[in-house]
Amino acid sequence: MLRLYFFISVMCLVKSDTDETCPSFTRLSFHSAVVGTGLNVRLMLYTRRNRTCAQAVNSTFLGNLNVTKKTTFVVHGFRPTGSPPVWMEDLVQGLLDVEDMNVIVVDWNRGATTVIYNHASSKTRKVAVVLKEFIDQMLVQGASLDDIYMIGVSLGAHIAGFVGKMYNGQLGRITGLDPAGPLFNGRPPEDRLDPGDAQFVDVIHSDIDALGYKEPLGNIDFYPNGGLDQPGCPKTILGGLRYFKCDHQRSVYLYLSSLRENCSITAYPCDSYRDYRNGKCVNCGIPPKESCPLLGYYADNWKEYLKQKDPPMTKAFFDTAEKEPFCMYHYFVDIITWNKNIRRGSITIKLRDKAGNITESKINHEPAVFQKYHQVSLLARFNQDLDKVATISLVFSTGSVIGPRYKLRVLRMKLRSLAHPERPQLCRYDLVLMENIETVFQPILCPKLLM
Repeated sequence: MLRLYFFISVMCLVKSDTDETCPSFTRLSFHSAVVGTGLNVRLMLYTRRNRTCAQAVNSTFLGNLNVTKKTTFVVHGFRPTGSPPVWMEDLVQGLLDVEDMNVIVVDWNRGATTVIYNHASSKTRKVAVVLKEFIDQMLVQGASLDDIYMIGVSLGAHIAGFVGKMYNGQLGRITGLDPAGPLFNGRPPEDRLDPGDAQFVDVIHSDIDALGYKEPLGNIDFYPNGGLDQPGCPKTILGGLRYFKCDHQRSVYLYLSSLRENCSITAYPCDSYRDYRNGKCVNCGIPPKESCPLLGYYADNWKEYLKQKDPPMTKAFFDTAEKEPFCMYHYFVDIITWNKNIRRGSITIKLRDKAGNITESKINHEPAVFQKYHQVSLLARFNQDLDKVATISLVFSTGSVIGPRYKLRVLRMKLRSLAHPERPQLCRYDLVLMENIETVFQPILCPKLLM
């Protein structure tokens, strides 16, 4: 009998050593991608009580999931090399930082890992079925569809959409992070993510000319830098693997920035990126208009306003910096000139505070037309927000390398912050800008009449 007890004890020790105490995301090799992988969906639960050690859950075992709290599902996309997503841990921790919720990582790496994109794409509906079975059990235990939030990346965005369709659009929210374009572009709503798949659907499009979906897919669709080339990403194939995935992944990192306190990215509802850059769509947030939508986690603050629209959909544009946290701060530079002849050109503006901090904006995407006694309002974007500006410098350029140098006679220049409209506006009068020559001056407070 003693030997039997000893044998059982040893077997228990062996079992505990070999079992995975803290389940982790499936890690596969490129070899697995070449030979292909069969679908196997694993669900890993994180909460504030177990932030770093996941609990494996499934439709027959909900584990420590608290059905009275919000539950956020994070669904990854195509994994051509088999490696875990490098952003996953940051996203889980960031979500738990902002709210006491359940976070479930949907690991379908066995299925998404393949060099043949079509094979991964064909498994998306099967993943959605697994998620529905799990959510059904949550509902049996007392959960509410209002509290279900799905964040889908690339193919994962369409998986979230398929789940939403199974519940007739009653899920609380879906966020699509650069939803996959290949094999989904031009497909009908039933075959992709759609605004009707949840009570609120927000989408970030960061690679619309390659791996991402171009057209709107949500109640609000955000297009950073127009949705095309993202600042800081390689422009040529010499950038290696980052050349192919950097723009696509930027949507995830922009979302991550919204979970941090040092950056709230404001977007501007507009019909086109060109109109936004030309300053035609930046009046939101200025009373009596509604506040501007925020990118990322807090995008649903705009949900009530969208309900007033028919249909409840809008596109929003903004620019970003090259590096995290990506925030840019918008100002209007209002210029009235008194040149006799029309001048066409661009303006570079540089701000400096008393501490010596400098931030610069080149307003050169489209030449401005300066006419006598006409005000031109130029949208300037800075990657720093200087509270108290000590000096301003302006450079006027026509873009001509050879030929005559022109002057721009400025009757009045005014600088006003869009992010902080309550701040005093700064003015300067009677300036002469020599082409390609920096003119530095100290601004003064604009008279109340001009504000």
